[in-house]
Amino acid sequence: MPSLKDLKNRIESVKSTRKITKAMQMVAAAKLRRAEENAQAARPYAERMNAVLSNLSQGAADSTSAPKLLRGTGAEQTHLLIVATAERGLCGGFNSSIVKLARSEAQALLAQGKTVKILTIGKKGREQLRRDMEAHLVGHVDLSEVKQVGYDNAHSAATDVLARFAAEEFDVCKIYFNTFKSVISQIPTAVQLIPAKFEATEGAASATFYDYEPDEEAVLADLLPRSIATQIFTALLENAASEQGARMSAMDNATRNAGDMIDRLTIQYNRSRQAAITNELIEIISGAEAL
Repeated sequence: MPSLKDLKNRIESVKSTRKITKAMQMVAAAKLRRAEENAQAARPYAERMNAVLSNLSQGAADSTSAPKLLRGTGAEQTHLLIVATAERGLCGGFNSSIVKLARSEAQALLAQGKTVKILTIGKKGREQLRRDMEAHLVGHVDLSEVKQVGYDNAHSAATDVLARFAAEEFDVCKIYFNTFKSVISQIPTAVQLIPAKFEATEGAASATFYDYEPDEEAVLADLLPRSIATQIFTALLENAASEQGARMSAMDNATRNAGDMIDRLTIQYNRSRQAAITNELIEIISGAEAL
């Protein structure tokens, strides 16, 4: 049974931990507001670009002169998986949920005899994938020194991906990240970047009324690389908001658990202290009676 001193030290230790988790919760809450605003501000631009490219790609998808980023290589043998996670932990299952989705799809592709290559963005995802898929890791984007994700970071990653595609290192490329819904809800998401796929929009039927100058192929050749950078940037912004939301929720739970532990340890300390006092009184009384 622990001594009174041990219990007191344990209580003080848990109180210190609670102060840290509470501070981290408040910091995450402050960062979450800005990260959520950035993610929401980027969505209309990404949606509008998706609508434009969707209209353009309908007329050029079957053309032999269509950009290679749209029609692909004609094969689906080699897959590049971009796994975007956080640089730091203490954010609940945020990183694990992304890695779990990417790992399951990678294992399914390997079971089909496909070749899988993994490009990681964020230290935590790389650390987890090293355990069983280190042989498939081909690159890493380090954002540990970046305080706030910017378009330049996404553009740099997109340039690397496009260079690999130009060198025919892969046929299909997907990016994995968490879509921010709320503080307690972040949805693991996979988006195919190459060959480019765009969701149909309500105005797609009216695309035939527009004449493009230059033609659709030329416009697509210019916009598709920007689209890939935009989608990576959107994924990083969604991740940033999701990370802070997950960390805020995790630190709130940790703070509550620390409070519960302090209450239990305090009760145990008081009981042990009362038992020690009772034993001392019994010894005094017994000694007095013996005299």
